[in-house]
Amino acid sequence: MTQRPLTEHLRDDGQQLSIEEYERAGGYQALRKALTQMTPSEVIEEVKASNLRGRGGAGFPTGMKWGACPPGSDMAKPRYAISNSDEMEPGTFKDRLLMQQNPHQLLEGLILCGYAIDAQIGYLFLRWAYTASAKSLMQAVREAYEKGYLGENILGSTFSMDVKMHTSAGRYICGEETALLNALEGVRPIPRSRPPFPAQCGLWGRPTVVNNAETLSNVPHIVRHGAAWYKSLSPSSDGGTKMYGVSGRVKKAGLWELPMGTTIRELLDGRAGGMRDGYTLRGIIPGGASTDFLTGAHLDVKMDFDSMQKAGSRLGTGTMIILDDKTCPVGLVLNLERFFARESCGWCTPCREGLPWIVKILESIEKGEGELGDLDILEWQCQALGPGKTYCVHAPGAVEPLQSALKYFREDFEQHIEEKQCPWKAK
Repeated sequence: MTQRPLTEHLRDDGQQLSIEEYERAGGYQALRKALTQMTPSEVIEEVKASNLRGRGGAGFPTGMKWGACPPGSDMAKPRYAISNSDEMEPGTFKDRLLMQQNPHQLLEGLILCGYAIDAQIGYLFLRWAYTASAKSLMQAVREAYEKGYLGENILGSTFSMDVKMHTSAGRYICGEETALLNALEGVRPIPRSRPPFPAQCGLWGRPTVVNNAETLSNVPHIVRHGAAWYKSLSPSSDGGTKMYGVSGRVKKAGLWELPMGTTIRELLDGRAGGMRDGYTLRGIIPGGASTDFLTGAHLDVKMDFDSMQKAGSRLGTGTMIILDDKTCPVGLVLNLERFFARESCGWCTPCREGLPWIVKILESIEKGEGELGDLDILEWQCQALGPGKTYCVHAPGAVEPLQSALKYFREDFEQHIEEKQCPWKAK
């Protein structure tokens, strides 16, 4: 039977686990083990050996990020460990489930991160709309203090740590770790140039580690059971499990924890029940709105970091959006680009001006006012806003669905232009 360390103890009624229920399931055993049997550097090495990669979309090795914090008790303090829970990308809704139903798992992962990097303060950075998550997490924080898992001399050790909640005003760019740091400092949330990296110069100039909520939720299980066990959960070289989601016109949209490297076919047909009656699959955005389309020819591609890259897309958040044959791909892409244009922080000119330009062209095509030359301009824009051309990765991610739609669904764009109307609206 497939092991599901992140979700196997969730309650059937959807309510959050109390601290007593979490402890009966083995909760806080990893923290106890780390504080009594492991040095901070040993915790980092265990996480490195597990090959845990960031579950927020970027896929950066978690242990390597932790190990970048300068060691030594004489280094600058305080240090900070931060849970990035600003989940805002269209189609992505995985962290919300973990925070609402098993908040202590995330909290234990954050404390373990704090122990590993010698952080005295942890932050739960949460988007404003996640009010149920905020309520669950705050209750978990109170319970953890009462049980001695937070505060001074945790579990009788010399390690002390406090955790605070920060509810963000809500901007997509706050999912980027340096923009998040600016938001926490109370200034405009724009990305920072790197280097220096947050591990050396982060929140208020102090060493800081920022990890996604799902990433941190994996850490207690790695520390408790070991890196070898974690890697054995999956046939993929990435190891472990992943929270996968499917949305769109499928029979059973939802969220599942499965071995890393589960194929698109297993997710779409095996878990989501396939397409609804009367609908045919046309495309798949595999990892949230900022990833490239794939098609039915990619159903047997594994949903892991390397396999998705070889297929021409990214794993991203692992939450796929399905395009069916009764939905206009131009309209779908237009909707996504409107979102990304609105959420641009406006810091660099290519992103601030380029994304609204893309929206304007797509609107004209969708209304039947486009010209064939517009497709050349869109392709040029995809290059001009690609990796390395803008201040951060917001614009490169924003153009991924567009560039792949022009590749796989170009005839739909041309049909709009030739017929001077949206074919789907005309039906």
